[in-house]
Amino acid sequence: MGICEGRSVIISGAGGGLGRAYALAFAAEGAKVVVNDIRQAAAEAVVAEIAATGGQAIANSDDITRSDSAQRIVDAAVAAFGEVHVVVNNAGILRDRMFISLSEEDWDEVMRVHLKGHFCLANILGKRWRDQAKAGNRVDARIINTSSGAGLQGSVGQSNYAAAKGGIAALTLVQAAELARYGVTANALAPAARTSMTESAMPDVVKAPESGFDAWAADNVAPLVVWLGSSRSAHVTGQVFESQGGRISVCDGWRTGPQKDKGARLSVAEVEDVVATLLAQAVPAQKVWGT
Repeated sequence: MGICEGRSVIISGAGGGLGRAYALAFAAEGAKVVVNDIRQAAAEAVVAEIAATGGQAIANSDDITRSDSAQRIVDAAVAAFGEVHVVVNNAGILRDRMFISLSEEDWDEVMRVHLKGHFCLANILGKRWRDQAKAGNRVDARIINTSSGAGLQGSVGQSNYAAAKGGIAALTLVQAAELARYGVTANALAPAARTSMTESAMPDVVKAPESGFDAWAADNVAPLVVWLGSSRSAHVTGQVFESQGGRISVCDGWRTGPQKDKGARLSVAEVEDVVATLLAQAVPAQKVWGT
């Protein structure tokens, strides 16, 4: 019996790349899967793969960025499987430009798909799970969000994408704090894998090796996502994980670092000396991609 037996999951952007890998892995562990992708044919192809191995899945192409169409996704899942236990917010796009070359449309479209796309499904499901908990029912639900190294460390040429992904990391912390009382956990991951998005952004980095372990294969990230979606992860919430190849790390985000308190107002001249001292004591920043 798989660790997700009896659970159902909605995965956005599951017609290819990481979403497809998640869908196949969840199904292999017994979950019933809603394969959501705006490309209906791609979603149906993944459903066919799941069905061929004896799993249960349905295809859905509704828009995740509007509450009315996100509600249809949830309704379809409930109609097919009776309940939703997990949502994996995975869908995303790129509109890469240097910051001063970004158009308003470039900014708005990335925010719409990534940030608002993470809001709609989780908001609808969060209300559903809250109402169930208040009615006295046991809830064991999961929100799994997708941040990015770009959102955690910045990325030259991706200010819109990095801002959205940083927002998703912060959103995850708030969801975890607010929804714990209802039996809902919220975690995020910053995956590094070969997808259509990463191939376009950094083609020289994510090439498949001619032999041996493929550290950039999307399948490598799927075990973490499946475990987070299972009942076994109920004690883990409010975390952001990085995952690539066989490596998993827990991100240590913005926290209070070195500090100096004079106990009185600092002068402008004193500020310069204090900042120099604190920066010398701080943990060195990681290299930003593209610099």
